[in-house]
Amino acid sequence: MITYLKILIFLLFAIALALPLWTSRTVESQSATEAPTGFDTLTNDATFVSQATHDADRDTFEERDDVTKGLGPVYNAQSCAECHQNPVSGGISQISELRAGHNDNFGNFVPATLTINDGGGLPGITIANRSLINQRATCPGVVTDVTTHAIIYNHPNEQAQERVPGAETVRTRRMTTNLIGLGFVESISNTTLQNIPNGQPTGMKGQLTAVPVAEANGALRVGRFGWKDQDASLLTFSGGAYLNEMGITNKFNLAEITTLCDDVPDNTPCTAHPNVICGEDKDEDIDTFARFMRATKAPSRDAALAATASAQAGATLFHQIGCDICHISSLTTAPPGTLINGGAFTVPNALGNKIIHPYSDFLLHDVGTGDGIAQVNDPNTGQLDQSMKNKMRTAPLWGIRTRNELMHDGGNYTRNESILRHANEANGVINNYRNLSTTQKNQLIDFLNSL
Repeated sequence: MITYLKILIFLLFAIALALPLWTSRTVESQSATEAPTGFDTLTNDATFVSQATHDADRDTFEERDDVTKGLGPVYNAQSCAECHQNPVSGGISQISELRAGHNDNFGNFVPATLTINDGGGLPGITIANRSLINQRATCPGVVTDVTTHAIIYNHPNEQAQERVPGAETVRTRRMTTNLIGLGFVESISNTTLQNIPNGQPTGMKGQLTAVPVAEANGALRVGRFGWKDQDASLLTFSGGAYLNEMGITNKFNLAEITTLCDDVPDNTPCTAHPNVICGEDKDEDIDTFARFMRATKAPSRDAALAATASAQAGATLFHQIGCDICHISSLTTAPPGTLINGGAFTVPNALGNKIIHPYSDFLLHDVGTGDGIAQVNDPNTGQLDQSMKNKMRTAPLWGIRTRNELMHDGGNYTRNESILRHANEANGVINNYRNLSTTQKNQLIDFLNSL
């Protein structure tokens, strides 16, 4: 009797131990639901970010910064929305950036070195080891008060405009990418992305990057943002873009690209966090940018076109010829409560366990369109990973109907041309496309135009 009692107690104890584990697994395996979609400027979940907060965040995203707020000295745009605004703020656009460099004697890419302020006998200032060539500058220029016309900043004789030197022979444009729905992409687990190559055929397996998360010092995460997968978190992306595209220093990027014509201090504390130096971004706008992107809905489809027989036949062909090997149609985000970005962000209910349809694997591939720019450092050596210089991230196709300049460099203007430009890893798929009838090709393009 005592023996049976001991066995019963042991079984009950084992069940008690297992119960929390079973409950946890049940929560994690709850059915995923479709992510909300739409170009309607509405928040993806008012319990995550209220509509009033989302509208205010959009205002900050659209705000045009000037020299008094730290713009420049070299920059590409005065607001985030200048480059991300089609059909709504956060979308793609016709705006591109310029990158350049050269190959050394071993064929390794070396970012450009250029000189500014070198006209008219002025002393030149070197900007070294930087592939991004900013297309705008704040000087020469005189900034005056709008009411009194009193001079605030006075740089009439200095020249900050960057120009591509003749020796930097590797050159490319990079089209602005879509930011709508990126909160869901950020919430995809590393494991999900790491497993994708296992299901791709030999010769078409995507390459992953491991990139730093600025808000979690020392942490690395699988990259997913940018044409080279150079960012993994939206806050890291926002900080880098604020400096590189607008010239505004922030808590993650306190050093100016050049100090020429720089009149705003870079050692200003954050207004809300006085113990943290925020540079020229004292209001921590980069946090607002990240919150804005996280609260956007995923891009919606053209429902009328998607419902046509032609587009539906095209969707079948897209799968049959192998386009979705890389342009994956559906991915599911991590469960709510999952810690990501080195523990700096917790996936909320609004973004967790959501099915999205980005038509991308968010991995790097060589499909013959690589721009020759090495941009991501090998975490083991700290040097540029040259194996990636001719690879590009699979372009997410959601929202592509809102763009008429295609591919990473905007060099193609029809869907047919951009498809036929694919090569190398995509040779088999493109040969399948070539073998389609004209009607079938048009069906596939109708499908693409519905995205």
